[in-house]
Amino acid sequence: MRIGLIRHGQTAWNELGKIQGQTDIPLNQEGIRQAQALASRLTTEPMKWDAIIASDLMRARQTAQIIAEALGIPLLEPDARLRERYYGDVEGTTEADRLARWGPDWKKLDHGQETDEQLRTRALAFVEEAAASMPERHLLVVTHGSLLSQLLRAMSAELEDKPIQNLSFSIMERTGAKWTPLLHNCTQHLEQLQDCR
Repeated sequence: MRIGLIRHGQTAWNELGKIQGQTDIPLNQEGIRQAQALASRLTTEPMKWDAIIASDLMRARQTAQIIAEALGIPLLEPDARLRERYYGDVEGTTEADRLARWGPDWKKLDHGQETDEQLRTRALAFVEEAAASMPERHLLVVTHGSLLSQLLRAMSAELEDKPIQNLSFSIMERTGAKWTPLLHNCTQHLEQLQDCR
């Protein structure tokens, strides 16, 4: 099985530097353009995908819809386990807001957010269920940055822990019980120069 992991396209809150978490924000025009760019890339690559599934948040569903239409593949029912981390009181705030309200150590405080362990547990539950129920299929998954960061490291400890960009694309391949990264956090389709391997 192969899983293609995609972070949703840009939103107005991404542009403003606001933490979205589970707040349901749609793509902006740039986010739509980004989704179209990845869809275009995927139509020209030899690797074929059987279906696509997304988080139940609007920005992920919109990204998945654009890609599904371009590739002519089924868009499966969204899965709430793919939602972004719940960030509690910091959702909707910018860095300046957070510094003003809680000071420079705001990240060390409990704002009612989901823990890394909770996030990894629900993300891995989705992945393991998908691998068990469709082991011969290749599935695209559209989800969120913080979730992807935790999930990718849980699937393969060898991956570098770096920020997951909007519309980044990673591919994981399963052999037995092991996941091997084929591509990590790649944004070539957005004309950004970076090493994707």
